[in-house]
Order: sequence, then structure tokens, then C-alpha cells
Amino acid sequence: MTRRIPAGAFDFYFALGADRSYQSVADKFGVSKTAIVNLASKEDWRGRLLKVERDAHQRSEQRAVESLDAMNSRHLKTLQVIQGKALEALKVMQLDSAIDAVRALELSIRQERIIRGEPSERTAVSVEETIRNQWERWMTDDEVDAEPDQGDSGGPTEDTNDEEDDLEGGVVS
Repeated sequence: MTRRIPAGAFDFYFALGADRSYQSVADKFGVSKTAIVNLASKEDWRGRLLKVERDAHQRSEQRAVESLDAMNSRHLKTLQVIQGKALEALKVMQLDSAIDAVRALELSIRQERIIRGEPSERTAVSVEETIRNQWERWMTDDEVDAEPDQGDSGGPTEDTNDEEDDLEGGVVS
């Protein structure tokens, strides 16, 4: 039996990219679309296509990670050189003229911390501090709320705001 569809049909199908269709493959090889559909089903073209695309995506992500790692490595080396130069400058300069060295050192340390995934400044708040702040806020609010109005029986307070009453009645002053 002579096979009219060549072994490279899947490769052609894959190469079509966004314009990929069984009809395009059938037209290319001069066979019916049904013959292509049957072959694609038999050879699991969809599964193969998904695997090829998944593998390509993983390789692309791996290259991106390696590129990012290489960039971070270069930046860390550069920052370490800057830190070394800044420290050398601090050793030989008078304190009042060493501000540029201090700034270079501070900047390089901050950048190094960022690259290493650490916060560049202290932004974390301790649990104890958060609880203390909340307790103080609640106590302040409670003290204001705890002062009863004259004749307050614990129920809702009577609204004596004349301006709001005027607005509700349709009178605008």
C-alpha cells in the first residue's frame, strides 16, 4: 500500500503556527481532510503539539531564569566593588568630606539587599507593635464612646443637627 501522506506531515502542521489547520495540511499534500484527521488521531498530533509547546515554554523560562541569575551576579559583583571603593575612601577622607563615600556605600548596600531579596529598609512591623497600636486606638475610641450623653439610657442618641433636618425637609439655607 502506497502512502500518500509523507512522514513529515506533522512537522508541516506544527510549522503552520497560528494558521495551523488540518485542511491546510490536506491541501499541501493533496489528500482529503478526513485522511489528515485520521492520521492526526492515530499519531496523536494534538498531544504531540502540546508536549512540544510545553517543552519550548519550559526551556524559555529556564533561559529567562539563567539570564536573571547572570544579571544579578554581575550586579552583585559591581556593588561589591563599589562598596570596597567606598570603604577605602572612608578610611582616607576626613569625616566632613566623606559624604559621597557614605552615599555610595549606602546605595550599594541597599541595592545588594534588593537583589538578594531582602528589604532595603525596615518596613516590617512587629506583632507587638501592631497589637499595641490597635489597643491604643480601641481604647481611645472606647473612651470617647464610653462617655454617656446627658440622659443617655444606652439606646440610640437623638440627632439634634438642625442643618441635616433642614436638608431632609427640603429647606436649603
